[in-house]
Amino acid sequence: MPELKDIRVVAEAAHARSGEKYLTPQGFTAVRDGIKARGSEGPATHGRPSAPKPPWLKARAPSGRGYQGVRALVREHRLATVCEEAKCPNIGECWNAGTATLMLMGAVCTRACRFCSVDTGNPRGWLDADEPENAARTVELMGLGYVVLTSVDRDDLPDGGAAHYAACVRAIKCRNPATAVEALTPDFQGVLADVATVVDSGIEVFAQNLETVRRLTHPVRDPRAGYEQTLAVLAHAKRYRPAVLTKSSLMLGLGESDAEIDEALADLRAAGVDIVTLGQYLRPTLNHLPVQRYVAPAEFDRYRERALARGFVECVSGPLVRSSYRAEQALDRNNAGLDNRTLAGAGPAR
Repeated sequence: MPELKDIRVVAEAAHARSGEKYLTPQGFTAVRDGIKARGSEGPATHGRPSAPKPPWLKARAPSGRGYQGVRALVREHRLATVCEEAKCPNIGECWNAGTATLMLMGAVCTRACRFCSVDTGNPRGWLDADEPENAARTVELMGLGYVVLTSVDRDDLPDGGAAHYAACVRAIKCRNPATAVEALTPDFQGVLADVATVVDSGIEVFAQNLETVRRLTHPVRDPRAGYEQTLAVLAHAKRYRPAVLTKSSLMLGLGESDAEIDEALADLRAAGVDIVTLGQYLRPTLNHLPVQRYVAPAEFDRYRERALARGFVECVSGPLVRSSYRAEQALDRNNAGLDNRTLAGAGPAR
């Protein structure tokens, strides 16, 4: 088998274990789950495992006719979904409801954030020219009134993939003019002209995730990402086209304090962000950052109240919430229909 920098490259993706390099069908190498395998005491693990999950984080294994139907459509049109690539715990619920978050520009990211299980590599400019029409056809077949498009970071492309992203939005709108589109984008390295390219494409919601508090940004996110960079991207999107809703997300349980959460919420509001989501960080593999704490459901309710008090249009907050979870319900002003008091072992809300 070929070797690269003394690390074995597995010839086929299907045979690669978490943390191993493999050769993609397009001919470039990638790391399965994004982070190279290290010893149990290595820096990626902080030298200790995460504690066992509490009962309120138990999600059902994906199954059912709706799940299988969405899976078949995704495979038929050669699409990636963040549901699968990021190991989302809500995949069964969402796919059985006939919704999925499409991940554009392939399934290999140029960045290696230490919370994320998307594969990492350098696609060397590769793009699927058929993706815009394939995405549009899939949205049509699924009958979606609201679709979330996200993507990997593509720092290998001159515009970070902004033009391709916009082409996918336009194709969806052309075939499905009544469908609302939320774009959960990369930060485009802070190039505001590229942000404007996506905002101009016809989207209803522009999202870019802050992910964590200021202090933890670079232990958690790739060095090319940045706390201020994300805030600048969000602020520009809102200034550039004020009618477009802006949205961001924070993961909790990485070691942040309440004061730091409050600071992040204040910074997002100052950037003009309309909607924020709060969810529990879950460690995708042993090579990723460990969970520092599991936030109780009642605490998520408390954080939601604090966010709403700051003036957010909505804050969707709960242990299994992800940035695109029940996104079409974000303006119902009822925590997207979630009732954290009903979660197993949650106890009464405070």
